[in-house]
Amino acid sequence: MDPNVLHNISYGMYVVSSFMDGKMNGQIANSVIQITSEPVTIAISINKVNLTHEFIRSSRLFTVSVLDENTPLTFIGKFGFRSGKTVDKFKDTKFDLLASGCPAVTENSICYLEANVMKEFDCITHTLFLGEMTASKMLTVGKPMTYDYYHQTKRGTTPATAPTYIKAEGKVS
Repeated sequence: MDPNVLHNISYGMYVVSSFMDGKMNGQIANSVIQITSEPVTIAISINKVNLTHEFIRSSRLFTVSVLDENTPLTFIGKFGFRSGKTVDKFKDTKFDLLASGCPAVTENSICYLEANVMKEFDCITHTLFLGEMTASKMLTVGKPMTYDYYHQTKRGTTPATAPTYIKAEGKVS
């Protein structure tokens, strides 16, 4: 079996954010999909060890900000390779604070949506959260960054906590 076939599934690059007890956190995610159009239902896959997971579980809300292709690697690194347990990722980051209290990253984003968690599914290392869209906003016209563009053009890497991480030996984690 060749796990590299999984690199041919299309993904995007997003910042998924939430809040808990007056604190905000966000992380880079690539596993975000629309499930239905009525009601508008979104699915996200979040690693159980990530702080964002804890915040989503507590608030039952999350936002998804769609990153533009021009997003610098330093910005992706801030949300993708640093822990919100030790760094305030929203410091010096442009965002909208929605009526619910959930933050939505506007910096380097084409648009964002907010969703209320309807269901969650245990996927061993990750939780699949299904959310009904409750708010959304277009910010600018741009080209959404795909995961392939992130790897091929930006030369970005994949952290071990990502759902698409493949171990060096070619085994799917």
